[in-house]
Amino acid sequence: MSARVTLATTARVLGQLRRDRRTLALVFLVAPALVTLFKFIFQYQSSAFERIGAPLIGLFPLVMMFLITSIAMLRERTTGTLERLMSLPLAKLDLLVGYALAFALLAAVQGAITGTIGFALLGITTLGPAWAVVLLAIANALLGMALGLFFSAFARTEFQAVQFMPAVLLPQILLSGLLLPRGAMPRALQIVADALPVTYAYDALAKITANDTGTWLWLDIVIVVGAVVLALVLGATTLRRRTA
Repeated sequence: MSARVTLATTARVLGQLRRDRRTLALVFLVAPALVTLFKFIFQYQSSAFERIGAPLIGLFPLVMMFLITSIAMLRERTTGTLERLMSLPLAKLDLLVGYALAFALLAAVQGAITGTIGFALLGITTLGPAWAVVLLAIANALLGMALGLFFSAFARTEFQAVQFMPAVLLPQILLSGLLLPRGAMPRALQIVADALPVTYAYDALAKITANDTGTWLWLDIVIVVGAVVLALVLGATTLRRRTA
């Protein structure tokens, strides 16, 4: 792995994103807009919004980064850009880490914007520190990025890439405990939820919201980070020197 090549890949991806203003608008505006929408939906049920408001700040970036990353990588594959890059003396790790760094910067800005709007303008409050929620939002955005890189290998069109969002992420969000505590779900669903990375992403957000900074919080964070690394490693296995 070469730091020069990795940073060159990061610069190329950031340059492409900078020219794609629609994508930037989607990344930076949609997540805050959705949190704002939930604020008004639960205008007369403030206790419900207090429970899910802060976790939403951390989960919406995950969804958005999954969508953006999977489509961006699919374009690299279908336009032949990836095949040309892989014909160069470029390690797979250079390519994936370069992408990860580029989208990590994007995730940091997105998390900061969403967190600022949520806490400063919408009045979301937590018992734990607001900055910790923002950091978890960035970590969850990286999880979405890593999953997007991996699942882009199984799509042939952008429409198929978009379909992975309800197929891969929506069930995980429904089972995470955001809408209904997992303890109130059937035991079979609890077992499934325990095997899904978004469950631990939500648990970490819920614990920070309640200012529960014990050992279990750090275990949730370690599992999320491990899921990011595993998705990147699996994504490397889908990169081929020749496009099928």
